[in-house]
Amino acid sequence: MKTLVIAMSLFLLPATTVVAQTSTMGEITNYSVEKKNEAVAYSKKLVNDFDVKIKDLETQISKDTSAAGADAKRQGKDLKELADLKAARAKASKSADELSKASKESWADAQKTFQDSYKDLQKSYDAAVAKVKK
Repeated sequence: MKTLVIAMSLFLLPATTVVAQTSTMGEITNYSVEKKNEAVAYSKKLVNDFDVKIKDLETQISKDTSAAGADAKRQGKDLKELADLKAARAKASKSADELSKASKESWADAQKTFQDSYKDLQKSYDAAVAKVKK
């Protein structure tokens, strides 16, 4: 039953991330440079929220590979997707840190960089979830 719940939640998450991604993009651009500290805190929260998702995905991969006695090829693909996801998370975290260093002149570029890296993080997560569901 627990596995079914996890599997169903993984099935539903990609659809919800599109909504989250769209609202996130709009919310980040609403912060002015004068509200930089709030924007940085918000962007770091968004990135840190993926830590739980990544941990859940790691748990699911571990359960799937041990329960199914999955072949090395599938396990390797799952691990590659997970590594790509972690790299995207690190990039988004770095771009969130860069927001705190942005000047008034570079603020719009820093926001765009964060938005792009967060979008890549969303895509990497969705790809990893899709691979695990197969």
